[in-house]
Amino acid sequence: MDLNSVELFVRVVQKGSFSAASRHTGVPVATVSRRVSELERSLDVRLLERSTRHLRLTGAGSTLYDFASRGLQEMDAGVLALQSRESELRGALRLSLPPNFEPWWDLLKDFKAKFPLIELNVYTTERKIDFIADGIDVALRIGDVMNFSAVARELMSYRHVLVATPQFVSLFGEPESPQDLSSFPCAAWSQKDDPVEWILGGETISIQPFITANDYPHMRYLALQNLCITEQPPFMVSEHIAKNRLVQILPEYEFPEYSVSLLYPSRHQLSRIARVYIDFCVANAGSFLRSQIEF
Repeated sequence: MDLNSVELFVRVVQKGSFSAASRHTGVPVATVSRRVSELERSLDVRLLERSTRHLRLTGAGSTLYDFASRGLQEMDAGVLALQSRESELRGALRLSLPPNFEPWWDLLKDFKAKFPLIELNVYTTERKIDFIADGIDVALRIGDVMNFSAVARELMSYRHVLVATPQFVSLFGEPESPQDLSSFPCAAWSQKDDPVEWILGGETISIQPFITANDYPHMRYLALQNLCITEQPPFMVSEHIAKNRLVQILPEYEFPEYSVSLLYPSRHQLSRIARVYIDFCVANAGSFLRSQIEF
């Protein structure tokens, strides 16, 4: 399969016609049409339904376009990242972050240091956003993003941990299995009156906490006061665990993984600044998170 022909096919779809793709690439219209036809013959499938006025992707064409356009997007982002080293990007970047996602604060600090003329406007919320109404370029979200009508780029994943103080363990003992948690005071994350369930080692455990909150720092505070066992994102307790102010409870029973994803409205309407930011996150997000969750 000729990759240059694949790129021309993608450009035809993106621009809506062979003539528009020709103007974009500088390749003659006849050559663009010929190369796409040769690609179809080499794959033995029809990619485009042609008429005098319209082009329409076939099922096979849609599949190839979805995968090939991602690769071209990554190459375009790489070129932009290289170009950005030789020029000074200037403008505003409007971001949405979930509350208390501390690893991202360091990442944004380094991004700002590399691109000092980019103005960062950060809107903190965990709710579903409207990119146009809320004026957001790129959003960061944790967990399931299937209900967002946006492009999702998964960057990494992590697991929560159960923690308590050594003093709490000395006073109350330590559970030997998830079922034992019913005998211990627990603080749990929850919204309103939703029932609390922890999934540990693949098993769902119903929890009757002595307090619920939708604020992990509050629950961390309660644990540090020797009052409870609580669930925490690892980056919020790694320093406390390293200094033995907190210890892990039931570490052999793991929570499910939470995915960390960037969301943006369209691959084809991103500003240059947004593309460079996404490329920076893809390159650096994993190392930033690992540095804050290793105990």
